[in-house]
This record gives sequence, C-alpha cells and structure tokens, in this order.
Amino acid sequence: MYVRRSAAVLAAVTVIGTVTPAFAADPSPSPSVALPSGLYGTTDPTYDGVWRQSLALLAQDTVDVKPAAKAVEWLAGQQCADGGFAPFRADVSKACDAKTPVDTNNTAAAVQALAALDGHDTATGKAVEWLKSVQNKDGGWGYMPGGASDANSTSVVIGALAAVGEKPADVRKAGKSPYDALLKLSLPCGDEDAGAFAFQPDKKGALAANADATAAGVVGVLGQGLVAAAGKAPASTRKCLGGKTPTPADAALNGAVHLARGMSGTGYLKSVLPGAKDQPDYGNTADAVVALSAAGLTQRGREVLVWLEQHYAAWAEQSGPAAYAQLIFAAHAAGIDPRDFGDTDLVKQLNATGPAPQSASAPNASVTASAKPSEDEEKEDGDSPFGVWWYVGIFLVVGIGIGFLLSGRNKGK
Repeated sequence: MYVRRSAAVLAAVTVIGTVTPAFAADPSPSPSVALPSGLYGTTDPTYDGVWRQSLALLAQDTVDVKPAAKAVEWLAGQQCADGGFAPFRADVSKACDAKTPVDTNNTAAAVQALAALDGHDTATGKAVEWLKSVQNKDGGWGYMPGGASDANSTSVVIGALAAVGEKPADVRKAGKSPYDALLKLSLPCGDEDAGAFAFQPDKKGALAANADATAAGVVGVLGQGLVAAAGKAPASTRKCLGGKTPTPADAALNGAVHLARGMSGTGYLKSVLPGAKDQPDYGNTADAVVALSAAGLTQRGREVLVWLEQHYAAWAEQSGPAAYAQLIFAAHAAGIDPRDFGDTDLVKQLNATGPAPQSASAPNASVTASAKPSEDEEKEDGDSPFGVWWYVGIFLVVGIGIGFLLSGRNKGK
C-alpha cells in the first residue's frame, strides 16, 4: 500500500541522501480532516487518500464488483486541472497551485482505477499527458516531478500507460523508454544479489537490492500494472538470464527468482524499516506474489499465499482498504478465489471499509486453484526458483526449504 511504499521510499532516500517529501510519513490513525462519505478507509487520508481509493476501486472492478458512484466521483474529483493527482485534496473547489503536492504514484494509480471503470477517458487522458510531461531523460519517473527515477514510480506509471492502451516502450524521453530506466536498476548476473532491482542508485551510482523495488520492477518490465495476469511458466530457472544486458523478460524472471529466494526460509519477505528486524512485510509479500505470478512462477506465488492466508488478518484490519486490495490482486494473479482466502472473503472485507457498492457478483465458481502444488509440480522442483545457481557463491542452509508451505489451504482453522 501507499503508506508502506512511502516508508520504503523514506528509508531509501535517507540512505541515498536525497530530499524526502514531507508527506511521506505514515498517516495518523485519528483523522485530522473530515472524512468524505465516498472515501474508503477511516484513517487520515492526507497522505494516502487517492492511493487507497484507487486500489480499492480497482480491486472491486477486478472481482466484478461495481463500486458506489460517490466513491468513483470522489476519486475523479481529486484531479487537478493539469491532470495530476495529489495524495489528498480536502477542498477541491480550490484550484491546485505550485504548493499542491501532485506526484506520479497517486496519478498513475488513479489512472489505472479510472481506466478500469470506463467513462473517464478525458480524465485519464489528461493524467497520462501530465505523466508524460514529467518523464525523466533516462525514460523513468521519480515520485515527485523532477525527482530521480526509481523502480517503484516507473513501474506504477508503466501500469497506467498500459491501462489506457499506450505502449510503454514507445513513451520516450531523449530516446529512452521506461524499460531502459528499469533495466538500469536491475542487478546483473554475477552480482551477489543478481536479479534484484534497486530503488535508485546511490550517490556513487551503486545499486543495492530492494525487495519492494524488485516486486514493482518485475511487474513493470513485463508491462503490467497493479492488476497483473499470470505469465507463462518458464522452462527452467536454473540459470541467470541475460548476463550484463538482460532483456525485459530476462530481468523479470531473474527478479522473480530473487524474490522467491528471499522467501525460501520463511514464506514471507522481511521488513527493512528501522526496529523491524525479522518482522514480516505483509504488503511487500503480497506484491511479491503478483510479481512471481506475472513472471510465470504462479505456483510459487500460491505457496506464499498459504502463509498470507494464515497471517494477514491483523495487518489488513489495521492497514485498511489498500491492504485488502493488495491481497485481492495477489489472489487474482495466482488464480486463487479472493472470496475464499483463509476461510474469509476478502471482497466482503474490502467492501465493508467504504460505501456499499452498487452491485457485487456471486463468487466465481471457476476459480478453484489450490495453493498446494500438484504431484507433477513437486517433481519439477529441480527447476524451481530455489535452484542451484542462486546459491553459488552465497550459501546453502541445510534443511531450510518450503515444505512447511505445502500443507494446503488449511481449512477448518
């Protein structure tokens, strides 16, 4: 979700030494502004209103729920005249000015939601033109206009471009496309963290692996958005692909394998925030499921969903609509019914965080995939993303594997 990503951005820019936007802090649980009736969530929307609303509406559309009209109207009404979106505008009767903190992430998320809901071509067109106007010369985007390109921002903008039918590869600045920017942030074969994406280079141009950026980067180089479709299963994941100059497809698979390796002993990704040693990063883990599935490692994504099914509740309840949306995106990408997620209905839980939707379809009976691998998939474990080449030159922990993840969906808890 936006707050989690903002925290990751805050940590990254603190290390890199660049300026951090003042509004990148976590929101207060007690709203300091009046909550609009069309808004999802009950926490202060100052820092994440547009983001969480966009994810909520997009998740509802993904599961054939027609959102409340006032919820859609609220999101559309947050747009500035130039096309950009800020995290939250309490008074939309006042025109946006130079002090309005419009940014690429909220704008791109709003585009993806409004494009999915149809009837908003003018709004999404203006937003995409604004995004193009702030594209950097390396082909990517930073969080704020003019900021250095980062993997997360570039990826969410790619999703917005794809949502309106644009070809991201054709959206160029100084001859560079968004894919060029992302590939520059991908750690090449031979590196200890080969396959990972960095958030941004440091002051010396060095790249440091970042799981949040990797999850975003994998989906981005595949030209997909927040709602991603499962990719074709790779023939093998034993070898790092592309050497020093991977193609987007190479970089996506390498990144997915890196994420899988990072979860091989736990089933989840760990938080990198100060004071959160060995604590799960639930949101990033959900994003990783989307990345794994988009890159063709769908079964591995389902295995991670087993852990999320058993542990997500407290996090999602505290984090609100964006968290439920992320889980719905993860289940959708992995082919798991979000209405039967650890014996609960994620769609019902999301709907309960805001105005009642206009309509909701019945559960999709065709979604019956299990998180437990089949016998054939277990036999193919030699080609798994926990394969040999990742451990060469690093280490091999004897006895650590993913067996505890293969226990199925654990009904009747």
